[in-house]
Amino acid sequence: MIEEKVAKSEKAVLIAVVSQYQNEEKTDEYLDELEFLTRTAGGVAVKRFTQKLEKPNPKTFIGAGKLEDISAYIEQNNIGTAIFDDELNPAQLRNIEKVLDCKILDRTNLILDIFAQRAQTSYARTQVELAQCQYLLPRLTRLWTHLSRQKGGIGMRGPGETEIETDRRIVRDKIALLKKKLVTIDKQMAIQRKNRGRMVRAALVGYTNVGKSTLMNVVSKSDVFAENKLFATLDTTVRKVVIKNIPFLLTDTVGFIRKLPTQLVESFKSTLDEVREADLLLHVVDISHPNFEDHIASVNKILDEIESADKPTILVFNKIDAYTHSTIDKDDLVTEFTKEHYTLEDWKKTWMNEMGDNSLFISAINKENMEQFKERVFEEVKRIHMQRFPYNDYLYFEYDKDGNSIS
Repeated sequence: MIEEKVAKSEKAVLIAVVSQYQNEEKTDEYLDELEFLTRTAGGVAVKRFTQKLEKPNPKTFIGAGKLEDISAYIEQNNIGTAIFDDELNPAQLRNIEKVLDCKILDRTNLILDIFAQRAQTSYARTQVELAQCQYLLPRLTRLWTHLSRQKGGIGMRGPGETEIETDRRIVRDKIALLKKKLVTIDKQMAIQRKNRGRMVRAALVGYTNVGKSTLMNVVSKSDVFAENKLFATLDTTVRKVVIKNIPFLLTDTVGFIRKLPTQLVESFKSTLDEVREADLLLHVVDISHPNFEDHIASVNKILDEIESADKPTILVFNKIDAYTHSTIDKDDLVTEFTKEHYTLEDWKKTWMNEMGDNSLFISAINKENMEQFKERVFEEVKRIHMQRFPYNDYLYFEYDKDGNSIS
């Protein structure tokens, strides 16, 4: 069955460098994520290649010898794609293509491809197209390498250069057009946000595939698309939620990821505006992931970059139903007790204990501890509202079960 799946999917090899900035353990973790990205894009990773270097080779990313080994493996096993775990510059890409007889992708290109597959609305498709054009522009020269072979020599340089410059101008014009289109849509969305009034806004943020959309569906009783794949949700979804007759707006945002392409951060500006303008952040974490602490740090880094790290935040540890831990036999006096042996109760006694009631443990898919979650969100929304309207907060509570004013 597995062999049949491999045959139908696009076979790929994954390539990474173990450097002074990224040790072997971290490299393995990034490759696990890259494999998940590959699977999300519709491919299957059949082999991994790593090489220890002080830093990536500026010409070919990895050493020439390792590149030849990969080339031989690709040829022998009919591999269609080679995926590098870091963004390749145009020179590296051009040099690698001279050696590897297959499609070459880097992490950025792969993420952009997934975004292109997942974009549903016109707005999301425009954002992705802008990011793709920005990525493509400096790499256009490689598309015309065949011209140098066919028309190289004295007197034949002009046409090739003309072709490249023509393409560059087309892409630049396309970028300008897409940016103009996004500015128009951003203004419309800004007006929409203003029209929502002064209702308290909460935003679901977190690493990709931590269960934000599933939680959104449970809390708002909506049908936001949710799937166990990276970047299942690209379009920002806003729903009015009512808890104990208090309405507030809940926003589901695109998931973050380490090494998120800068092109996407720029083109998804409006999505990030939803986070910037939120009154409360619900930072959802997949506690069943062995490196969830790194995920928290990555999300916090991006929140800091968009000046949203100081907002009131509740850490929501999701997927407690999937949490597992290693055990130590009581007679084992050798094995060291580490984080991989922590139970959920052990975790609650760590730094999480310092967060008090701003640290919640739930299972959105099984609806475990959801009443506790709703109660905590209700308290925070109520607190924020009473700060905003200290003298007329009683008017705020005059709503029916659907959030419609009855005052």
